[in-house]
Amino acid sequence: HVQLVESGGDSVQAGGSLRLTCAASGRTDSYNVMGWFRQAPGKEREAVASTGPSGEFTVYDDSVKGRFIITRDNGEETLYLQMNNLKPEGTAMYYCAAGRSSWCSLKSSDFGYWGQGTQVTVS
Repeated sequence: HVQLVESGGDSVQAGGSLRLTCAASGRTDSYNVMGWFRQAPGKEREAVASTGPSGEFTVYDDSVKGRFIITRDNGEETLYLQMNNLKPEGTAMYYCAAGRSSWCSLKSSDFGYWGQGTQVTVS
């Protein structure tokens, strides 16, 4: 079993920055890809970014390209999401996810482990 715990969510003004952190524990050999997803009130969950096993390869949703950066520290079993130039439409619950895939994935069905989420509010 894998536990994922997110932190770093907050309320910020548009144009501001936040850094989300996801700490993984348990059977961390059960997954190879990690990612961030978000869900706004009344909307479906959507992918934000993901990274492969080494963190060398990443993929982003078009809505965050150039503003968000996903990084991974395998030694610390930690995933990060640096969010810059935040926009009001970025208000959502942000979830960390881990799974097994042959490549970086933005499909939620490829992720079997999920955290409880951390709230980001942009005004």
